[in-house]
Amino acid sequence: MKGDRVEIVVDTGDGSRNYEIIATRAGRRIETRVARGIVEVSEVTRTGSSVRTARFMAGRVLALVEYPADDAALPGE
Repeated sequence: MKGDRVEIVVDTGDGSRNYEIIATRAGRRIETRVARGIVEVSEVTRTGSSVRTARFMAGRVLALVEYPADDAALPGE
């Protein structure tokens, strides 16, 4: 849903770095997957095709926070 976002904090060796993945258009959502030592965060369309993907080594990820979109932001309600 537009407005969904995920914030990832990654250890860079000499500090940390923040990344944000945001669903930018209506009908898109954010999917998070952890498998085989990789954290993958993707913006996905309604049909399931990936628009953009960010991949991080799971051992380097310090925090992964998911923020759902505000329900109050929906038009027509």
